[in-house]
Amino acid sequence: MRATVSLAAIFALRMLGLFMIMPVFSVYAKTIPGGDNVLLVGIALGAYGVTQSLLYIFYGWLSDKMGRKPVIIIGLLIFAIGSFVAAFAHDITWIIVGRVIQGMGAISSAVLAFIADLTAEEHRTKAMAMVGGSIGMSFAVAIVGAPIVFHWVGMSGLFALVGVFSILAVGVVLWIVPDAPRPVHVRAPFAEVLHNVELLRLNFGVFVLHATQTALFLVVPRLLVDAGLPVASHWKIYLPVMGVSFVLMVPAIIAAEKRGKMKAVLCSAIGLILIGQLLLGSLAHTIAIVATVLFVYFLGFNILEASQPSLVSKLAPGTRKGAATGVYNTTQSIGLALGGVVGGWLLKQGSASAVFYACSGLVFCWLIIAAYMKVPVKAPPKRA
Repeated sequence: MRATVSLAAIFALRMLGLFMIMPVFSVYAKTIPGGDNVLLVGIALGAYGVTQSLLYIFYGWLSDKMGRKPVIIIGLLIFAIGSFVAAFAHDITWIIVGRVIQGMGAISSAVLAFIADLTAEEHRTKAMAMVGGSIGMSFAVAIVGAPIVFHWVGMSGLFALVGVFSILAVGVVLWIVPDAPRPVHVRAPFAEVLHNVELLRLNFGVFVLHATQTALFLVVPRLLVDAGLPVASHWKIYLPVMGVSFVLMVPAIIAAEKRGKMKAVLCSAIGLILIGQLLLGSLAHTIAIVATVLFVYFLGFNILEASQPSLVSKLAPGTRKGAATGVYNTTQSIGLALGGVVGGWLLKQGSASAVFYACSGLVFCWLIIAAYMKVPVKAPPKRA
């Protein structure tokens, strides 16, 4: 429990720093040199994911060689440096540089491997689910708190706060996370993981989930401002939306885990995201309509963010969990990157609706792919 909670806290602190940028950055960018180019704004949001996707597998391999803690600490410090570079940036170019450096601290695969080192097999799925839940919680806190913090300290202060969070996470690694035996390096059999159809479904799913999330937050803050709600008041939308959706997520996760309804819950959550994107593309963007549709979207998002890491740990071949999580995290980061870049390009060439309809098409493909997934077989209880 100590290992899982402390490592989930590291995940949450780091993801909190990442997520706090998303609800306010596209609005802030209009006030700095180069920020009127929505393609560059999209690149700034997605650049983080580019470097992450290139380094996840390397960090996992390096943690096998050096040990988990040193690699996680190095990654957190690099992430902090990138945050401070972005904090002192005065134009969009240097913010992109800071975001690239942030992405170089790609520690997620090392953290998940560390959890596997520190937890027994029968508790590993619960541990992975706790990590997924911590990511969902950090996202909820971030999108509610970011507009308020932005109002107090501005974008530079927000980036600096992200760096401080990363340094605090280093303290958690040093003094709270228990030590584990040095792992034995085994050449990662990526071919076996990449041939696993069920893992491929999840990899595609996390790619779509984060690509559409990044594109959505390129547009939604601007819609709220255009509807008459200043950035400092966006929390009035995000707080009730995230609070209610997070509460309603819990029975869905219980049904999925305890009653063997994982496939039904997962497909329903994808359906909610699809409905949310379609409605954002087709309805008028009043404050009430955007808030209602965001509730539908985030109910699905929170369910998927909490359940998919657990599914990866269940479906990965017995000794291949490290390789599976490395590939999963890599596709997640590619989604973050492409969502920002392609979303920015679509917004520049077309309109907000073009972004939402493109996301809808991607989510619809995901729903078709997920509909054919095999339900994970629940392990029978051990006899005393």
